[in-house]
Amino acid sequence: MYKNLETLPLLTASDLGHPKWEKAPSDTTVLVGMSGGVDSSVTAVWLKHSGFNVIGMFMKNWEEKDENGVCQSAKEYADVIKVCEAHDIPYYSVDFVEEYRENVFSHFLEEYKLGHTPNPDILCNREIKFKVFYQKAMQLGADFLATGHYCQNKFENGQNRLVKGVDSGKDQTYFLYAINGEVLSNVIFPLGHLQKSEVRQIAALFNLATKNKKDSTGICFIGERNFRNFLSQYIESSKGEFQTLDGNSVGEHIGAVFYTTGQRKGLGLGGPGGPWFVVDKDLEKNIVFVERGTDHPALFRDELFCVENTWISQDVEFPLKCCAKIRYRQSDTECLVEVVSEDKLRVRFTRPQRAITLRQSIVFYRGDECLGGGIISEVGPSYHELGLKVD
Repeated sequence: MYKNLETLPLLTASDLGHPKWEKAPSDTTVLVGMSGGVDSSVTAVWLKHSGFNVIGMFMKNWEEKDENGVCQSAKEYADVIKVCEAHDIPYYSVDFVEEYRENVFSHFLEEYKLGHTPNPDILCNREIKFKVFYQKAMQLGADFLATGHYCQNKFENGQNRLVKGVDSGKDQTYFLYAINGEVLSNVIFPLGHLQKSEVRQIAALFNLATKNKKDSTGICFIGERNFRNFLSQYIESSKGEFQTLDGNSVGEHIGAVFYTTGQRKGLGLGGPGGPWFVVDKDLEKNIVFVERGTDHPALFRDELFCVENTWISQDVEFPLKCCAKIRYRQSDTECLVEVVSEDKLRVRFTRPQRAITLRQSIVFYRGDECLGGGIISEVGPSYHELGLKVD
């Protein structure tokens, strides 16, 4: 798409969701959250190329050395330095290790001990990136905080709205639903209108040190290590039985806390027939219930309840007809949201949802706009319990 830097458009205020931006780019200070990856690198350098006064800021959230005695955060910061020095961008590092451990990691562990599978990335965005990191940016006198998230900030009808990124495969609004919507007036997402392939192309045009770097995957404090081995350092567990719903024992598991609804991989169950899936758990008895088949009725429900609900949009009214999804890589599904009590909502879907999981997030959408979301606290009866088949 872009043959050279001369064909690369300059970012403008309207591109970044702030049509009433009055300052010239040269008078506008943008602090960019830099992770050492290609997305945040392109964000910083493209803004600099567009004439903005850019400052790079690296967050150190986790402190642990690998088998060679090297801290992973030090490796990432080294890449930040390479990019910033090559493009004359001042850079700094801030330490939020204590805040991360207290507000993200400790919560993550407590949820796992209860047999849940929380998403720490959502907490990190709420408690770290768009809270303490955002506050640091404002304290330093920045006009805006910019990140490499694949989403858009659009100003419509007097408010900033969080909108899906153009690249549907990379859209990250699911992970941002719990942030304080008020910060959007000082936040920009320069990559939201691009495909990932375009970002890679821009990185090559600028010859960034991170241009060929692989996308980060998984949870930052686990990295490429075995997930269960890592958790076993913090969580006590004991072996128990895999059972079918009618009570037949079909194998042994390493501890019910390590399994989640809908899980197929890592069960170690074989035998004739289709693949096994986790359909339920009994933490008190340390039993993991499994059944064969991707479409087993025990995996499907069309109702849930959610708590700890937060809203980015200021114009949500109930009963609310909208769309929602219960995990990141899932298509939106139409639903009706009703108020049960001050902190509880009932959600009924127009078609059954597979593997609804307690304490994971449900996120609500109106078209491409992310309205907000909540934490799944209860589930309705499964189609197996109702004696229904999955179409």
